[in-house]
Amino acid sequence: MILSAASARRRLLILSATRWLPVGLTFGLTTLIPLQRGIGLAEIGVILSAQGFVMLALELPTGGFADTLGRRPVLVLAGLIGAVSATIFLLAHDLWAFVLALALQGVFRALDSGPLESWYVDAALADDPDTAVDQSLSQAATVLGMAIAGGALVSGGLIAWHPLPGSALTLPYAVSIVLGAVHVVLTVVLVREPGRDRAGVAAALATAKAAPRVVADGLRTLRSRRVLRTLVLVEVFWSLGMIGFEMLTPIRLTELVGGENRAGAIFGPSSAAAWGLFAVGSLLAGLTSRRLGVARTAMISRVTNGAFVMLMGLAAGPVGLISAYLLAYLTHGAAGPMHATLLHRQAESGNRATVLSMNSMIAGGTYSLGLLAVGPLAAHTSTGTAILVTGAFSILGVFGYLPARREEHETTTDATNAGRAQLKSAAQ
Repeated sequence: MILSAASARRRLLILSATRWLPVGLTFGLTTLIPLQRGIGLAEIGVILSAQGFVMLALELPTGGFADTLGRRPVLVLAGLIGAVSATIFLLAHDLWAFVLALALQGVFRALDSGPLESWYVDAALADDPDTAVDQSLSQAATVLGMAIAGGALVSGGLIAWHPLPGSALTLPYAVSIVLGAVHVVLTVVLVREPGRDRAGVAAALATAKAAPRVVADGLRTLRSRRVLRTLVLVEVFWSLGMIGFEMLTPIRLTELVGGENRAGAIFGPSSAAAWGLFAVGSLLAGLTSRRLGVARTAMISRVTNGAFVMLMGLAAGPVGLISAYLLAYLTHGAAGPMHATLLHRQAESGNRATVLSMNSMIAGGTYSLGLLAVGPLAAHTSTGTAILVTGAFSILGVFGYLPARREEHETTTDATNAGRAQLKSAAQ
């Protein structure tokens, strides 16, 4: 059964909500829990970098696997590995246990990045080739932000409530594991791929053998398309900025208010508000792109996001830090769906997940390498200085959108001229 574009969009929105709600519950805790258990700032950088290096190694193979075997089995496997990773992290008390948990998290992220979005785009375009994909992706990003905001709000409430003995930070993490299992079940029910749903072991082996070819085709596409190369290059700058407003914010907040539990209780509602603004930013980006174009909207979002991260580094107190943090997430939400839409314009059905995986591979690898540099920078200078540096570097990513902007302008001009020619011919 071929899904309608509207049905595929609804399923995308539901699964986006269930995928990111557990993330909201644990947002910031990935840094605070190791810190509370005696792990140093530089070591936290090593722990978090493990995820990115695993993603760097696996992104392309898993993207090719998703394009050949199917998106649903890859998404289900990702969910199961994610649950194992979260359980190990919750029980970890030393450096290498945390590293193992984050390495498995990297496997989860490599498998998870791209297949759901790729499934939706292919399903929607199969029903209606004129589907406005950018609007649906903006809606999905809006749902993503709302889900993380809701999870973060609940997380802050659970930390403040603290009904169980021990650390107040552990209960939200445990709840997130349960919600992750719910998401896996919904993935099995809602993701349908005609022709792939009943694939057996032989078909799985055949498609696994074909995965390297798909990966090679994806690399050739990256080499031959300048616009795609520069879009992927944007992630180098974006990822460094994300270190500033994701990894360093809870640490900086801990320094300003004193104590991880207090920072966690404050950071929960703050991150909820931030992700709510992320959702607003995604919605506004969809509206703005209709007037300014997708590439120009992405450029504006990139510059303003980096500027607000710099303001976070300059803030001297918790109020200033949180205020700039909220604005950083507003613009972060606007940037995501626009960047994704530009990537989808460079992809085809047979390599869509691979293209997204190449983008994620660069993002994850840069994030990991950046952590190894930013962690020691923060330790030897200050977290404020490190945040300021990452924000300034992030702004430079705007230049990566220039080729996409020119291509979009040329396409729009050609379409306008073709329309005028048709009107002139009809008038004659």
